Amino acid sequence: MSARAAFAACLVAAAVVAAAPAQADAPADPPPPAIDPAVTRTALERTEVRGPGWDRLYIASASMRRVIAVDVLHGSGSGPRPTLYMLDGVEAGPVSGWLTKGGAAQFFSDKPVDVVFTSGGVGSMYSDWQHYDRTLGLNRWETFLIDELPPIVESYLHSDGRRAIAGVSMGAQAALMLAARHPGRYRAAAGISGCYSTADDLGQAVTRITVSSRGGNPENLWGPASSPEWAAHDSYLGADALRGTAVHLSAGTGLPSVPDLNAVAAAPDVLDALRVAGGGAALEAGARLCTERFAARLAELGIPATVRYEPTGTHSWPDFAAQLPDTWQAIAAALDAPPAPVSP
Repeated sequence: MSARAAFAACLVAAAVVAAAPAQADAPADPPPPAIDPAVTRTALERTEVRGPGWDRLYIASASMRRVIAVDVLHGSGSGPRPTLYMLDGVEAGPVSGWLTKGGAAQFFSDKPVDVVFTSGGVGSMYSDWQHYDRTLGLNRWETFLIDELPPIVESYLHSDGRRAIAGVSMGAQAALMLAARHPGRYRAAAGISGCYSTADDLGQAVTRITVSSRGGNPENLWGPASSPEWAAHDSYLGADALRGTAVHLSAGTGLPSVPDLNAVAAAPDVLDALRVAGGGAALEAGARLCTERFAARLAELGIPATVRYEPTGTHSWPDFAAQLPDTWQAIAAALDAPPAPVSP
């Protein structure tokens, strides 16, 4: 498929989901996170136990001038263990969708890895924004994820220094972007159903729609279209920096899977569920094209990657959860961790 056709498909896919009408009883968008003038240094404020092997850390971020809640799952076996950072998609709620919808707690309960999930970051691209946004607030996510969070959370977990990062949708783009912008920090980077360019017509359109769909102003992100920051965050252009990092990519087709159909059938409002599924089908078709394009770029550069193309999938949590086993298999190999429990 031509680049023009791929661009059109991704644009339509993102627009379908972004423009989908909200439910009549849906709550209004919350105000942006408040800046706390008292937060001037980065520190672990407090912790709480959320469940077996699941803790929540409240971390004061000097860069974002507020407290960020971070959830951690303790891995199996005796430590120290490697650390896997997992990023959400555009919704990025108060608790990671990986925990509320993606089955991560159950999946990782017997895996020898500690898993870290951020909260918030709605429409942020997990990047440092050039300007404060009146809807999405102050975003310094790259600084938080690279400089502020790891020393605190890895000390808390007694980590062994081996790291990987993975994400879904918007978080997939961010996972590869952060790995490319900080070579050697992560042994592995994985993207599930993402788009990986930000500077060309395709990437700018998808990024702008992602930010705008949650009320943000894209020019507050990396400036106007002419700004070099758009290219500086483009994983396609910066792919050579991923040399030496284990890369795993996956995407579906947009065709509904059995879990997708079961979810629609079980929904309280089947018509609304069908509408959402239709938007997800278009978005996943776009993500598939983006993934194929990025995988081809890596192959052109001679950078090894494992790529998994699912025969179905509609950009929904049942489909993302189904891609976790292959994603972990690739990450575990890079971390020198057993991908499955070792029998006694």
